[in-house]
Amino acid sequence: MLTERQELILKTIIHDFTQTHEPVGSKTVMSQLPIKVSSATIRNEMKVLEEAGLIEKTHSSSGRVPSMEGYRYYLDNLVEPLQLPSSVYDQIVYQLDRPFHQVNEIVKEAAKILSDMTNYTAFAEGPEVGDIRITGFRMVPLAPRQVMAILVTSDGSVHNQVYALPNGVHGDEIEKAVRMINDELVGKSIKTVSSNFLNDLINHKLHYEHANELLELLEDVIKDAASEQMYVDGQINLLNNQALASVADIRSLYEMFDHVDTLSNLMDLGKTDGDSRYPVQVKLGSELPGDLLKNYSLLTAEYNVGRYGKGTIAILGPTNMPYSQVIGLLEYFRTELAKKLLDYYGKFQ
Repeated sequence: MLTERQELILKTIIHDFTQTHEPVGSKTVMSQLPIKVSSATIRNEMKVLEEAGLIEKTHSSSGRVPSMEGYRYYLDNLVEPLQLPSSVYDQIVYQLDRPFHQVNEIVKEAAKILSDMTNYTAFAEGPEVGDIRITGFRMVPLAPRQVMAILVTSDGSVHNQVYALPNGVHGDEIEKAVRMINDELVGKSIKTVSSNFLNDLINHKLHYEHANELLELLEDVIKDAASEQMYVDGQINLLNNQALASVADIRSLYEMFDHVDTLSNLMDLGKTDGDSRYPVQVKLGSELPGDLLKNYSLLTAEYNVGRYGKGTIAILGPTNMPYSQVIGLLEYFRTELAKKLLDYYGKFQ
């Protein structure tokens, strides 16, 4: 365990390095410490920190930079969320205070706001399905053999997909099937409508001639409604991280962002530390899977919308980001996002 003075020096080095991205020398530390200490004493303490593996010397300077272990110690023991200027809070409230027609619009906007405010890559995952119920199902003809299947849920969301119909399907068959499906599905929770339930409905209750096609259609649109929506914004900010080895790494990261399951697993990984001092979890690159993210840190924060479930927001940025500011922003933002979603859900009660 470090002494109080050693912790102050480590904290000062990290704060200065995240602002300037330049190695920090003893004179710089001395000028910023809240206590009076000689330069020689600071050099001795920095040597102790270096031997402990918390800071390291670069080849190009006599100054020191934090190591991964130093960042971890700082995040576990020293970091304090920074109170942001009131103008930042006002901007968040302003950007969320506009009419949204669906939950997904709010979640998508959340990712954009976080990316714009941090200049990092931001993620926003919608609340889990929770107590969402089916309120209506329709099939709208678009062409002689093409329809749009529309599923409406109790949170005001509308999910639709376009399908090609098999030969020989008549309009009156579709209308009959839609009526019976509504009789069976309306009022049911999305989570309770399983593949077995739909198979039994289509094949045994409807006796529909084109049962397999209709079953596939229903499964697709309900799966879409039940899936957690993930939005990414600010991918272009990856180019700002000069620690990336090559364009190939950036391309690989972009490809990773196209896989929702991979991103969901990544954010779940960031939520494993239940004993954290703060609601914002931080995973350093060395703690993330693979080498692709070794020069990044992932900050995740859960937001809670009561019986409608929980969602997650996250920031992916360079390891030397200003953690106090970003943690402070995520702490406030998760609360405001939850308020906005609860207000939205309240319109459908």
